[in-house]
Amino acid sequence: MAKKKVPGHRIAAQNRKARHDYFIDENIETGLVLEGSEVKSLRSGQGSLADAWAGERNGELWMFNTYIPQYASSREPNYEARRPRKLLVHKREMNRLLGSVQRDGVTLVPLSIYFNERGIAKVDLGIARGKRKYDKRETEKKRDWARQRARLLRENR
Repeated sequence: MAKKKVPGHRIAAQNRKARHDYFIDENIETGLVLEGSEVKSLRSGQGSLADAWAGERNGELWMFNTYIPQYASSREPNYEARRPRKLLVHKREMNRLLGSVQRDGVTLVPLSIYFNERGIAKVDLGIARGKRKYDKRETEKKRDWARQRARLLRENR
């Protein structure tokens, strides 16, 4: 599935492995609570969503295991690079997400962190079902065949 380019959105971190490991059923845009130097670090292109996931803690939605390193020019290094970060969603939407996690056994996977037109950091959160090994192989075969077919069509022109 190709990622649509939306004007004004600048991607700061992306989880490329998520689309390989999961079937993404639905995408949700959420806000993200960050400190000042974390924002500067993300704007400079640092940060990683590999092995990141979202879940519930104390009745709120949090993003865990996201790596945002210390900003090099910051005066005081005052946060952990892998600390949990709060996600901002409406209460009804959060209840729907957490209900589907408990009921359907899906996973909430952060797909990307980007800055919208107003410069606010947002998270593209995916409701995902895990792929099995044979699903991954089948996806890889389809991708290889599409690449080979495009190469053959290009040569026959």
